[in-house]
Amino acid sequence: MSLASRPRFGVFLLSGFCFVLISTLSAAEPVPLRRVVELALGHSTTTAMSVAAEQRAFASYNELGDRYLPSLTVGSGLGATWGYPLSLEGSAPSIINTTAQSALFNPALRDFVREARTEWQASTIQSKDQRDQVILETVLNYAELSKWQALASHLTEDYAAALKMEEVVNERVREGVDTPLARSQVHLNAARVYLHISQAQGAIDVLRNRLSHATGLAASSIETIPDSIPALPEVKQDDNLAAHSLEVSPAVQVASLHSDALAFHARGEHRSLWPTADFAAQYALLATFNHYQDFFVPGSFQKHNATLGIVIRFPFFNPSQRARAQAADAEALLAQKQAEDAKNQVSERTLKLQRSVQQLAAAQEVVDLEYQIAKSTLETTRVRVDAGSATLHDEDDARSQASEHYAALQDARFQLVQARIALLRQTGDLAAWAGVGK
Repeated sequence: MSLASRPRFGVFLLSGFCFVLISTLSAAEPVPLRRVVELALGHSTTTAMSVAAEQRAFASYNELGDRYLPSLTVGSGLGATWGYPLSLEGSAPSIINTTAQSALFNPALRDFVREARTEWQASTIQSKDQRDQVILETVLNYAELSKWQALASHLTEDYAAALKMEEVVNERVREGVDTPLARSQVHLNAARVYLHISQAQGAIDVLRNRLSHATGLAASSIETIPDSIPALPEVKQDDNLAAHSLEVSPAVQVASLHSDALAFHARGEHRSLWPTADFAAQYALLATFNHYQDFFVPGSFQKHNATLGIVIRFPFFNPSQRARAQAADAEALLAQKQAEDAKNQVSERTLKLQRSVQQLAAAQEVVDLEYQIAKSTLETTRVRVDAGSATLHDEDDARSQASEHYAALQDARFQLVQARIALLRQTGDLAAWAGVGK
């Protein structure tokens, strides 16, 4: 394809892109941020898995706590006997056999119950942390999609102006007013804008697909409402947000609770060497066809038999248990250090985000001023072109510069929004800000 035919082909590309963009927007359904977050929370597999983990931890806690309640078993040990009735799986042959057993005094079990309860509490907080993570990812994807959609609309206008300029320069080249180099220059500027359009459309498609997986909505039907994004609260650099984040951080709480749980586990392993006492009871209905009466003093045999008592154990010597207890001590110490490390990481990350908000705000101001200057330069250049003191190439270069600065401004704004939203996540205010509660 010759350079002379590029403008017509560019117009065709622009028309096709605008048709796709308009068709997509007309088929899309504007969805506010709060609705998208609610759908993501209800549709998220991460949230469902965290809830299942919480239920499993609660069931484990109940399993250990229920050992203090008698477990009742009813069965039968029917069988034929020859000679003295021997046992069947530890019990005498009987028509009905009932056993009951529960813990009475077991220091190790008490600590293991505390461990399970603490792990359940940690899983509950972990569920909240996973929920906040889903909110964070959804909000950031929504905000980024909003940025790219606004940028795509602006770039489409720039591309139309670039193609118009390319047609004018081509005509001037044919008339011998401009050189072929000028034609290549304006075509380069148009190609740069089209590259940005392609990048914007690609990002829009990826983000829509990502939100579609998160919410269950059709990707082609997702359209953002920028005004539905709540205003972000002001970040004061004098506030001690690091200390506040340590108080509310789920990561710190989970690490601390996990450390406590392993401390309970280690103490339980040591107390497994202590004496224990269990309640035990058994009832059996014996049958005469097992010939019990032949081996008892005449008249002393009875069908109904019961035993009720306490089983006491004294573990005097158990080297493997002592080694297990020492290993549990090491695990508890490791968890304690990990909890301290989690506090340091949360504090450092919060401080970094707090300071980065200030830096990104300053960077946005610089980029905004650069864009304002570039836009003013473009307007001034247009006036000069009308007055004959500037060329069309000056106007095209000024427009290209303004377009580049506008794209940089949108990136700077999103980076600042991204940091402020991440800071809300650190301080535990993200769910309330998004309007979905805790």
